[in-house]
Amino acid sequence: MQFTNRTVFITGASRGIGEAIALKLAAAGANVVIAAKSVNEDPRLGGTIYSAAKAVEAAGGKAFPLQVDVRDEGQVQTAVQQAAEHFGGIDILVNNASAIQLTGTEQTPAKRFDLMYDINVRGTFLVTQHCIPFLKKSGNAHILTLSPPVNLAPQWLGAHAAYTVSKYSMSMFTIGWAEELKKDGVAANTLWPVTTIATAAVRNLLGGEALVNMSRKPDIVADAAFHILKRPAASCTGNNFTDEEVLRSEGITDLSVYAVVPGGRLQQDLFL
Repeated sequence: MQFTNRTVFITGASRGIGEAIALKLAAAGANVVIAAKSVNEDPRLGGTIYSAAKAVEAAGGKAFPLQVDVRDEGQVQTAVQQAAEHFGGIDILVNNASAIQLTGTEQTPAKRFDLMYDINVRGTFLVTQHCIPFLKKSGNAHILTLSPPVNLAPQWLGAHAAYTVSKYSMSMFTIGWAEELKKDGVAANTLWPVTTIATAAVRNLLGGEALVNMSRKPDIVADAAFHILKRPAASCTGNNFTDEEVLRSEGITDLSVYAVVPGGRLQQDLFL
């Protein structure tokens, strides 16, 4: 299998897109580090590091669940070290953990602002920083960040400036790492869905069941991630990918299987 003996560290992997990526890579033989906060299930969100780990092992991979708050550098450093010791290294980092608040400047409480910047910006930076020494030792190392192409169209900055800038920061960091780590053979790319994805965030924060029914399943992002991460790091770096673009480049053109409601109308995601 393509990812046998490859170790993947995934943040926010207890549910949604993070868990879908974990399961896809596990089915290809990967060792998966489930790095997330949830150890007790919240009925509104579903999933814990333990339920995700069980699913990873059922899919054919090896799992290592770790409770990690990416805002806490001590926890990040300890988790990365434990993961590397447990599996003998880290080959792939997936920066998936993220917080969202789609409000204007006056309507964005400082507490939510801090949460987004502590997770999306600082957390992504810290996890990557501590993984880099191990990634440099891998034969085909990848950093994949779930963030959008940087689109400076005023509509995206005007609608929810705080959230937009936090997500663009993740993308700019990643493109910076692509250049910085090129000499070390570490690839860095971003990935973003063309449509909304049926996750707890979409259901609870954005549009309820109506928007979920206009979305695609997390599997489409997981399949795109799989195809990016199997590519040679030396020739696949510095890209802002969309899921559709990646799949079409692999000859996958019928995307209807990913729709929550087959044949239903799809909602385009933000920033595109």
